[in-house]
Amino acid sequence: MTDPVFFAPSRRYTAGEVANLTGSVLVNSDLSERSIEALAPASEGGEHALVFVDGRRNFALMQSLRAAAVLCPAEFAGKAPAGIAVLIHPRPQQAFAMVGRLLFPAAATPAPMTGETGISPHAHIDPSARVEAGAIVEAGAIIGPRASIGSGTVIAPHAVIGPSCQFGRDGYVGPGASIQYALIGNRVIIHGGARIGQDGFGFVAGAKGPERVPQIGRVVIQDDVEIGSNTTVDRGAMSDTIIGQGTKIDNLVQIAHNVRIGRNCIIAGLSGISGSVTVGDNVTMGGGVGLADHLTVGTGAKLAARSGFMSNVPAGEIWGGYPAQPMAEAMREIAALRRLARARKSGDGGKS
Repeated sequence: MTDPVFFAPSRRYTAGEVANLTGSVLVNSDLSERSIEALAPASEGGEHALVFVDGRRNFALMQSLRAAAVLCPAEFAGKAPAGIAVLIHPRPQQAFAMVGRLLFPAAATPAPMTGETGISPHAHIDPSARVEAGAIVEAGAIIGPRASIGSGTVIAPHAVIGPSCQFGRDGYVGPGASIQYALIGNRVIIHGGARIGQDGFGFVAGAKGPERVPQIGRVVIQDDVEIGSNTTVDRGAMSDTIIGQGTKIDNLVQIAHNVRIGRNCIIAGLSGISGSVTVGDNVTMGGGVGLADHLTVGTGAKLAARSGFMSNVPAGEIWGGYPAQPMAEAMREIAALRRLARARKSGDGGKS
């Protein structure tokens, strides 16, 4: 039994075409017809592969490359072995990603799992729902009353779109995902198992224990957002939970009720954002970040992985640690602790 090919290249590209598409400079123009049919890491490469090398720590990879072509910064160009097409670009990884989207479009935009087109006879669509021509609703999917699905959007098997939800055009809802009480824009990708619009965690102390506070808000997801597998986005309690245009959210992220996330943010896996947090535009959160409720994270801030936040983060600053603080202060504290540990060890004669 042969291994299946999950992602086949859309077509063959030449080094010259890649240069034109990415705005790169092809150093050795005599290799403009070099064929590119695959992508690979620089440490592996291959006869017809495009690779990229960036950053000083990867400089040594240039001399041992095996590839059809390499994207790299100008200062690396002279170190490539003979016979490899050298493409100079100021941001090699960005150019590499662009070529990847062209070479393997099915990997960049999820495709129907069953190969069906149109509406499957095995899907359940309420008569009052509106599904535009060109949308694909696969077997086992459920579209609730008064919901609407835009043209070009794929609803994968066993996904559920709740009553009155609106989902824009050219998007994707993965297998087993559920969406309720939500308004969603165009070109939004929601991966399998995600939960959008369920109750927020709202309780108040009562005579017999915690009593539920009704969650009557919505989730609003703007254009070009991507939400990873098994991520949860709670609907608002009274106002809306909002995710801004172009934001990318990893797998296994928890976003609580009334959270407002700006545009073009990146939120890595296992992060948790408590209720009523406001996140500005272009914020980056490393994996496992935790934010207490009602905080504000300023535009352009960077939050280090595994950090715990209990106070506001000013715009443009880099914070980390537990509890989180400006990174420079956190590093000074770590250095001071190390000095104390070394001094104690020295004072104990090396005994612990």
